Amino acid sequence: MAAGLKRLRARIGGVVVAVVVSATGVLAVTGCAPGGLSVASFPAGSLGPATTAGTAAAQTRIDLVRALGEHNLVLQDTEAPFRPAEDLAFTTAPRAVYQVILPDAPGEGFIVVYEFPDATAAAEAAIDQAAYLATGPARVQTPFGTRHVMRLVGSTVVLYSWVPDVVADQRQPEIQPALETLGVGVPIPS
Repeated sequence: MAAGLKRLRARIGGVVVAVVVSATGVLAVTGCAPGGLSVASFPAGSLGPATTAGTAAAQTRIDLVRALGEHNLVLQDTEAPFRPAEDLAFTTAPRAVYQVILPDAPGEGFIVVYEFPDATAAAEAAIDQAAYLATGPARVQTPFGTRHVMRLVGSTVVLYSWVPDVVADQRQPEIQPALETLGVGVPIPS
């Protein structure tokens, strides 16, 4: 495979789907069904929400800094291309991605804040997300033993996922109890 390309192929029913992401950030999706071939290509950056999170997410960030700070953890903004397992409502919601500084695990500690029009919409989306995280497709998207922490904070939903059995930084287990002091917890069915 050429350097800088990532490929994924799947068979869904009678359709073969291929996804290719180039180093330039262009995503190509190809599908081949008994009836013919279909190709779509667009910038990979366009896969996220059309708008970025606003003032509610900014307020939740302040709450996150406080809660994490009480556990001697530092939150930073990140430009890392991070996307956890998400239900449809979460994939289309404006979001902000933050990261707890973990020197021994620089690829861990991501916290995503999703912003919704109001607290009711946030609660409904969180319930759907919790149900999705208990499904087979979501479990395939996450490592075995992943623990999800989801909190409702006003019109935002905070999502953090981690694997307790594979902790590379001693600070990582402190993130969950810090987040559990925010808002209202959303239980994830097992």
